[in-house]
Amino acid sequence: MPLGERVDDLVARLDPAEKIGQLLHDSPAIPRLGVPAYNWWNEGCHGVGRSGRATVFPQNIGLGATFDRDLVQAVGEAIATEARAKHHAAVRARGDGNSGWYQGLTFWTPNINLYRDPRWGRGQETFGEDPCLTGELGAALVRGLQGDDPQHLKVAACAKHFAVHSGPEAQRHGFDARVSIRDLRESYLPHFERVVRAGVEAVMGAYNRTNGEPCCASPALQRILREEWGFAGHFVSDCGAVDDFHRGHAVTPGSIESAALALRHGTDLNCGCTYNDLTLALRAGLVTEPDIDRALRRVLRTRFRLGLFDPLERQRFADIPAEVVAGESHRALAFEAAVRSLVLLKNNGVLPLAPSLGSAMVVGPGAASVDALLGNYFGLGPRLVTLVEGLAERAPADLRLGYSLGCFADDDRVPPGPGAVWECSQADVTIAVLGTLPAHEGEEGDAFGSPLAGDRARIELPASQRAFLEKLRTNGKPTILILMGGGPIACPEEAEWCDAILQAWYPGAEGGRAVAAVLFGDAEPGGRLPITVPRATTDLPPFEDYAMAGRTYRFATQAPLFPFGYGIGYTTWALAGAHLERDVRGEPQALHVAARNTGARPGRTVVQLYCRPPAGAGGPLASLVDFATVECAPGEARTLAFSLPPATWTLHDDDGRLRRVPGTWELLATFAAPVTRALELGVPKPEQIPCSIS
Repeated sequence: MPLGERVDDLVARLDPAEKIGQLLHDSPAIPRLGVPAYNWWNEGCHGVGRSGRATVFPQNIGLGATFDRDLVQAVGEAIATEARAKHHAAVRARGDGNSGWYQGLTFWTPNINLYRDPRWGRGQETFGEDPCLTGELGAALVRGLQGDDPQHLKVAACAKHFAVHSGPEAQRHGFDARVSIRDLRESYLPHFERVVRAGVEAVMGAYNRTNGEPCCASPALQRILREEWGFAGHFVSDCGAVDDFHRGHAVTPGSIESAALALRHGTDLNCGCTYNDLTLALRAGLVTEPDIDRALRRVLRTRFRLGLFDPLERQRFADIPAEVVAGESHRALAFEAAVRSLVLLKNNGVLPLAPSLGSAMVVGPGAASVDALLGNYFGLGPRLVTLVEGLAERAPADLRLGYSLGCFADDDRVPPGPGAVWECSQADVTIAVLGTLPAHEGEEGDAFGSPLAGDRARIELPASQRAFLEKLRTNGKPTILILMGGGPIACPEEAEWCDAILQAWYPGAEGGRAVAAVLFGDAEPGGRLPITVPRATTDLPPFEDYAMAGRTYRFATQAPLFPFGYGIGYTTWALAGAHLERDVRGEPQALHVAARNTGARPGRTVVQLYCRPPAGAGGPLASLVDFATVECAPGEARTLAFSLPPATWTLHDDDGRLRRVPGTWELLATFAAPVTRALELGVPKPEQIPCSIS
C-alpha cells in the first residue's frame, strides 16, 4: 500500500496510550499488533558510534578539512552500510524483532552547528565555521547515509542542533542565545536550509533557548523549518531537553506542561521520558489527540521508510553481510579520508622526510594515544593505528626510531621528562605530537578533564606541552609539530620555533598510517582549514555573545595566525584565466578558472570562490560561494566551473529579509580566505573579477 495509507492504517489501530508510547525515543513494543520495540537513539558522527566494532573515520572537523563532497558522501555510504549490517545482525540475534539502544537505523547525525567560537568543545563534531562549507558537506553526508532510493531509506539522518547552538556547554540547559534576526538568517540558518532541502529525514532541536523560545518548542523556528523550507520529516528533542523547560529555562511549572508545550510547538519525538506525561496533559486538555496523531504520523513515516514494519526478506538492505563492518574497503576509505584531512600549516623543507634520515624521535601525549584517534561519538575498530605505530610501520628498517611520552597532556605540576629531551637531542629530527585530547574537550559529561564542562578556557597549547616544546627548542634539532585535537590551537611562538606543523585533528582508525604516509612523502597532505586559527584567546569576543561581529573569517578584523581555507602541500599552484559565464540577460551565472600545478610533484589542492559585497553595503567581509578539489600532475592544469546562484548578489536586512544589492561586487578565486594574512603566508594573490550588479 502507499506510504500514507500504511501510516494512517496503523495510527487508526492504536489507542492513546499506545500512540504516546511511540513518541518516546525508547518506543515500546505493541504485542497485540506485532509492532516491535524500537530505540531511536543511534550515533554516527564519524562512523557507527557506541555500538562495538565499526570503521572509525576522521572526526567531522577533519572531514570538513577535506572540502570534498564526494569523499564525505562516500563516508556516509560506508557508515550506512555498516549500520544496516549491524542492525540486522542484532535483530536476528535477538529473535524478537526488537531493536536495542545504538542498534537501530535512525542516526542523530550530522551536527551542522556553526563552529563560531574555538572554545566550544563540541566544535570537533562540526564541519567548521562557514555556512556554505557546512551546508554542502552536511548535505553530502546526508545523501550518503540515506541513499538515493525515494521510497526506502538506508538509514535516517538527523540535522542537529536546531538552532543557534554552540556553547557554553556548562550553560546549555538554561542558556538563552540572543541573536539578531540578521545574524540568524545570515549565519546560523543557511546550512540548515541546505541540508533540509537535500532531504534530511529528521531535525533535532537544541537544548538552549533562542531569543527567548526553547528550541524544542519554538514557533518561530518551526515556521521557518516547516513553512519556509517545506520540511516534512520528524523533529526530535535533544536528550532531556524537554525536561529543561521546567528545570533549567523555567518556562513551564512542571513536566506535564513541558510535554504539552513541546508537542504543540513541533517536537514529534522525545529523547527522554517527559512525553509519558502526555497522558496527563491529554486528560487536562493541554493537548488533543489530533496533536498526538500529527507527531505520530511523522515518526511512523520514518519507520515505514526504513522498512521496519516489513518482513525481513522484503527489507531492501537486510542482506548486507556482517563482514563489511570495519572491512578492508572501508579501512581504505578511512585512510584516504584521514590523508585528505591533514592540513600542513608550515614546512621549511624538512618534509617530506629525507630517505637518508638516520634517526627520529617521536614524543608527546598524542603519539601513542588511542584517544587521540577517536575524538567523541566514536565506534571501536579492531585495529586502531596510533601515530607511533603508523610511523614504526612505515619507517625504513635502517631508521633508528624512538618514542617517549615526554610530558603530560595538561598537568604543569610535573616538568617535562629530561630523558625525552636528551633523546631528542641525539636524533636527527623530533616529531612532537601535542595538542588536545578528548578528556579535555567535548560534550558536557564526557570531557571530564575540562574545567568548563567540555569547553576550553584557553585555546593555546597547555602549559605542560608548551614547556616541553621550549625544552626541545634548545636542542637545535629540526622539530615537526603534529597538532591533535578538535579545534584551533593558538600557537604563534611555537609556529616560529618549529620547522613544520601538521594539523591532524582526531584522524580515526587509520590516523597513524595517514600521518606516516604524509611525513614520508607517500601522500600529499590534502586538507585545508575549515576554521580560522586565532593568534590568542584574547582575540576572541566573549564566549556567551552570539553576535557574529568579530567571529570567523567572515566578520573578524583581528589578523589570524592561520586563515580559513589555508593549507599547503608538497607542490605549488597557480590560478589563471578567470572569466565569467553569463546568462541571456547578461547576469553572471558561473565563474571559470584554471588551476595549474606549477611544482615538481603530483598534488591536490582546494580552489575556493569568495564574493565580497560593495563597499559600505554591510554584511560579511567576504563569503565562500563554492569550492572544488583538484588533482594535477606536474605542469598540468584543469579548468574549474563555479556556480553563481542569484542569491550571490544579496544581503540580509536587519529584519532578516534578503535584498539584492546593486553596485560593484568582487569575485575572488583563491586558495584561502581573502585576508591579508593569507598573502603573508605565501598564498598567491586571488584571481579577482569585479561584477557590476544593477
